[in-house]
Amino acid sequence: MWLQQTTVVERRALIATFAGYGVDGFDYMIYTFVIPTLLGLWGMSRAEAGFIATGSLLSAAAGGWAAGVLADRFGRVRLLQITVLWFALFTGLCGFTDTYRQLLWTRVLQGFGFGGEWSVGAVLIAETIASRNRGKAAGLVQSSWAVGWAAAALAYGCVFALIPPPWGWRILFWLGILPALLVLYIRRHVVEPPLHAALRETGAAAGHFLDIFRPPLLRTSVLASLLSCGMMAAYYSVTTWLPTFLRSERHLSVQGTSGYLLVLIGGSLAGYWAGAWLSDALGRRRCCMLFAAGGCALILCYLRVPVTDGQMLLLGFPLGFFLSGTFSGMGAFLAELYPTAVRGSGQGFCYNSGRAAGAFCPALIGLWSAHLPLGEGIAWMTAAADGLVIAAAWALPETRGRELPPDAGAAAAS
Repeated sequence: MWLQQTTVVERRALIATFAGYGVDGFDYMIYTFVIPTLLGLWGMSRAEAGFIATGSLLSAAAGGWAAGVLADRFGRVRLLQITVLWFALFTGLCGFTDTYRQLLWTRVLQGFGFGGEWSVGAVLIAETIASRNRGKAAGLVQSSWAVGWAAAALAYGCVFALIPPPWGWRILFWLGILPALLVLYIRRHVVEPPLHAALRETGAAAGHFLDIFRPPLLRTSVLASLLSCGMMAAYYSVTTWLPTFLRSERHLSVQGTSGYLLVLIGGSLAGYWAGAWLSDALGRRRCCMLFAAGGCALILCYLRVPVTDGQMLLLGFPLGFFLSGTFSGMGAFLAELYPTAVRGSGQGFCYNSGRAAGAFCPALIGLWSAHLPLGEGIAWMTAAADGLVIAAAWALPETRGRELPPDAGAAAAS
């Protein structure tokens, strides 16, 4: 197995980034589970619930880009610690809010760290893991999001089974502060990637972040941002609103909703692992296009074709598989498109500009739900987003197996 071929340094970086992105997923997905409760307790509209999700994602985009730029200047490991502490703190503070506006701004502040963690962690893994295993390692780390999502679903089911909703939703947010303990492991065991550390010693570590908007990297930055936009729009459209769809339109209980979502999450985990292997076996571009096409077909079947509750339960696994598998090679793909001096800036910008654009989708779906069924809005938004993924991936160069010398990005952009 490829993990047995990794060094101690590589395994420690994998553990830190896997755990970091997993708790990132836990802290983000908690909100999607408490939306139905807050709609009832606070009288929030679906549009307001969507605005909270969008606000958090927009700030995540800003935080991700900023963290990428700062990681180029001050190091990957230091910024990873800061981002984990940041999002854990503000997730915990969400549990103390009492109004829509308070929760909106707390989630916005939480988003800065949430977005920054992926940007820094993805660069750390790309620069630490050998090229032959880079896609599999990036996909493994990406799969931890499904683990965090599953943990959030289980916590939701357990907490709400034992504690009344007026306190249950607060406790879920308070649990989100526990990941701050991960910083202790990072400080003690994770080291700066040799590639970036060596470049810093030469005094040439920090390129200007605007270099990613100049030739020969400009075209790459535009296409990679569109690729990320499609992925994010599809993913956030489904994951933000699916719990509410199951509760309000399929009339499932809290436990029933958790069960359906766990099947979806199981498919997501399998999709991440399969995509991790396929991104190295088939290439980054083909992997993206394959999973986007499958996700488009499955979401239309799931939400637009009349199915029974049992059939919907079964469809959840392949839907999760294709919805999440498209992300597996993303970290490696973006890293291979940029030189070391601006890798954090380029990767952070592309991934998070896509996140910013995709962030509007939950709010748009919330607004549309006043005029058309919630499931219809989710389905058509997701299908359009998957189409964008296919088009952008087709236009980008293949980078599988590319080494990461300081000037690799110039070649990648050509």
